[in-house]
Amino acid sequence: MIKITDKHNCCGCEACVNACPKQCISFKADNEGFCYPTVDETICVECGACERTCPVLSPYETRKPCKQVAAINPNNQVRSESSSGGIFSMLAENTIKAGGVVFGVRFDENWQAVFDYTETIEGLAAFRGSKYIQARVGRAFIDAKVFLKHGRKVLFTGTSCQIAAMRHFLNRDYDNLLLVDIICHGVPSPKVWGLYLNEVTHNAVRAINDVQFRNKKQGWKRFNFDLTYDHQGKKYNISSWFLKNHFMRIFLQDVILRPSCYNCQAKSGRSGSDMTIADFWGIDRLNPQMDDDGGTSLVLVYTDKGAAAMEALQLSTWETQYSDVLRFNPSIEKSKPEHPKRGEFFRKLDTTNSVVKLIDNTLQAPLSTRVKQLPRQVAGILLSLIKKVVGGGK
Repeated sequence: MIKITDKHNCCGCEACVNACPKQCISFKADNEGFCYPTVDETICVECGACERTCPVLSPYETRKPCKQVAAINPNNQVRSESSSGGIFSMLAENTIKAGGVVFGVRFDENWQAVFDYTETIEGLAAFRGSKYIQARVGRAFIDAKVFLKHGRKVLFTGTSCQIAAMRHFLNRDYDNLLLVDIICHGVPSPKVWGLYLNEVTHNAVRAINDVQFRNKKQGWKRFNFDLTYDHQGKKYNISSWFLKNHFMRIFLQDVILRPSCYNCQAKSGRSGSDMTIADFWGIDRLNPQMDDDGGTSLVLVYTDKGAAAMEALQLSTWETQYSDVLRFNPSIEKSKPEHPKRGEFFRKLDTTNSVVKLIDNTLQAPLSTRVKQLPRQVAGILLSLIKKVVGGGK
């Protein structure tokens, strides 16, 4: 049976929950807000299905893509609603037009991320745009398997570990299945996200109208975090450059990632996906003609099925070398290092009155660093005073 003794060894994919024939595994959140499996040993029959399905216990082999291209959705409206170049929407539309089903991630009523599926093009809007919180898989693997067995085409998208989990869960290939993962920086804590929302909306989370982690009104590279909500009869908008938004800052500094994200077992093509889609960072250097700051997608193709899906889009793409792609997008292969203040942050989380202040305090640079950033003459005076107070030294 599944037993988590080291939380770095559980990616939270819920494959074990979906695979258990006795339904004796539940998912419970820890003090950091990440969910882990708990087994009811009075029901468990030790069949081993949960362990066989775990993508961390049995990671796939590393792979290199057979093709890597830059691509842009010609529909500017859809592209503007997408985080990068809008290629997911094109793949999804083709799937639905062929009578298929698309699985993706949307927000629930509490603005947490959950998996869902749609059979309509209109339903794709909820899946567009990045959701920088770990999404609950729920019954998505089981539902997708039902559609596949009935001969429906299925496009299943998710993070690399979730796609690896889907492959393990199915334990066979389906001609009518297209698996697409994203290049993942790591998944942040849903608990921190919930506390942040409560604080900035004054506990009016249910009154939120929209959340965009990657609003492009200032451009694709200088994107904004954007949130709108109604409170006591007034409309409010929280909009800021991503490097000034508290939640985005703590996320991008790798403080609140799931422990397994610091040693991801699904990077380097190990997800088993047919293709990977992401932002094509570095396209402005590699091919400026493919960059108008509206968003350009990077597509890594791994299988014949993925190549066929891209060809069906009938797009004009630009192909480059994998080494060039990797130079500007190292997260394809490398996990982020754990932030030295991660433990301290989560120890203080339950006792803080303000998660925003906790984020500020956690990310505040050491005094010596801040002093060095001052004009040289002022910095020299302050450093001299500090040395006198502490009795010299470095």
